[in-house]
Amino acid sequence: MENKKYSQNKSRERAKSPARSGTAPARPKKSGGNFVIQGSILAAAGIVVRLIGLIYRIPLIAIIGDEGNGYYTSAFSIYSILLIVSSYSLPTAVSKLVSARIARGQYCNSRRILKASMIYAAGVGGIAAGALWMGADFFAGAMKMPYSSFALRTLAPTVWVMAFLGVLRGYFQGTGTMVPTAISQILEQIVNAAVSIGAAWILFREGHKADLVFGNDSLAYSYGAGGGTIGTGAGALIALVFCSVLMTSFRKILRRQCRRDKTGPTESYGQIGWLLSVTIFPIVLSSTVYNISSVLDNFFFGQGMDKLGKGNLIAAQWGIFGKYHTLFMIPVAIANALSSSLIPSLSRAVASRDKGQVLNKVSTAIRFSMLIAIPSTVGLMVLSAPINNLLFHSANAELLIQITVYGASAVVFYSLSTVTNAILQGINHMKTPLKNSAIALGLHIVLLLAMMYGLKSGIYAVVLSNIFFAVVVCVLNARAIRRYLNYRQEYRKTFLLPGLSSLLMGMAAAGVSKGLESVLPGGRLWLAVQVICAVGAAVAVYGVCLLKFGAVDEDELYAMPKGRKLTRIAKRLRLL
Repeated sequence: MENKKYSQNKSRERAKSPARSGTAPARPKKSGGNFVIQGSILAAAGIVVRLIGLIYRIPLIAIIGDEGNGYYTSAFSIYSILLIVSSYSLPTAVSKLVSARIARGQYCNSRRILKASMIYAAGVGGIAAGALWMGADFFAGAMKMPYSSFALRTLAPTVWVMAFLGVLRGYFQGTGTMVPTAISQILEQIVNAAVSIGAAWILFREGHKADLVFGNDSLAYSYGAGGGTIGTGAGALIALVFCSVLMTSFRKILRRQCRRDKTGPTESYGQIGWLLSVTIFPIVLSSTVYNISSVLDNFFFGQGMDKLGKGNLIAAQWGIFGKYHTLFMIPVAIANALSSSLIPSLSRAVASRDKGQVLNKVSTAIRFSMLIAIPSTVGLMVLSAPINNLLFHSANAELLIQITVYGASAVVFYSLSTVTNAILQGINHMKTPLKNSAIALGLHIVLLLAMMYGLKSGIYAVVLSNIFFAVVVCVLNARAIRRYLNYRQEYRKTFLLPGLSSLLMGMAAAGVSKGLESVLPGGRLWLAVQVICAVGAAVAVYGVCLLKFGAVDEDELYAMPKGRKLTRIAKRLRLL
């Protein structure tokens, strides 16, 4: 195994290096360490963003109800696809192109890529925004949720704003720093939370008045959902202002780097436009196919429930699915962040033709994502009831608890499929994730329709077919990575030991939760105490098990964010 040999060679080099006088030998940086640290910065921001999103969704759903949340979730599924076409592909494509040029010292070309990308964002972002505004009624009708059109229209300007924001974030990521993206994401979500709650409250009241005037009972939910989406646009606009100010202050450094650039001919804007197109197009198609499943799920679920005579349950059950989706996407955010830092890092390694470094980064990315995803899956399964009752207490709590238990494994498979997509894009096999996602999507639709019409599984069909989609992507991507890199996956420390540690962690968390449930009085405050104590016990047991079983060794712990401090604590507790 080439990646294993590479690690052994690095270990021998460390053993031969002389110690400095009076001090311990300096630990050399691991080749995979920097992108993990940068990814961890983005992951930490991602978790904060998801937690803020989870917290503000509690009062938001309390205001607009499950029906309003159904309109809100449905609107976001359409918005997300248009965002992928116009914006989400831009950070990946721009960071990939910029990082490859910076690795060769081509700073003038990297600056030209920034300018060309902004022109692209203006054109494509504007078209996508116009399509969402004018097609809002059509999209809402196709989903059998016509009252979601108001939320769709309020999201239209946000698509354009996000296109420019995506370019700036991609440029910063291409230079090797995730800090501007991380800060802007947190700032964006804080503004989003505040404006969403306030606008939803105001518009829900106005919608209720309109219901009384027109003899309707859905306008309040529709207006409330639209108010929730106004916050998304406000947050994106603030983030764009922040990144623009930062880029303005960075211009002097860019000019200085360009003056020092003696690497050769400057690429024309025509060449850059072509490179941008051939880089963005496969990423857009791959991301669209990978993420369009949510739109198709929404469409087929709405059509299926309507044909089965359950049209009155569409909005409410889709709103419950939105709650589950919000929960499982919190740990998946770590894989998304890791992928954002992995693509430019892999692109630099490929540009330098360092295969050993490429293999090391691939192995590190997969292991790190599984160290988070596997325990998150177990935690959601065993603590589904207290977590959902705490966050989303409602009449439909039992259904939400059940689909969270059944759907928790989506965390592992979506995390792994996200990271492996990034690996294939980073090593310049851009079409492979597209092909694999298309195959998985076709099989996903077949299973969804069979469960909807044959088994009449309702919302469970959506949950289980989503897991199946991610599993197929994981399998196909793993085969492709093995073929292109001659990479052999290590299973013991990546899956087996974290799985065993997570099993013991889950038993401990369930024991603490059940024990406290039997002695604590009722109420959400005591339920919060129960959840916090159970999660705390889970983190402690999982960390101890990882170190005791050897799933993480001293060098790997040291290479993690705050690794020096973690290593010192582990030694003090005699875990290393």
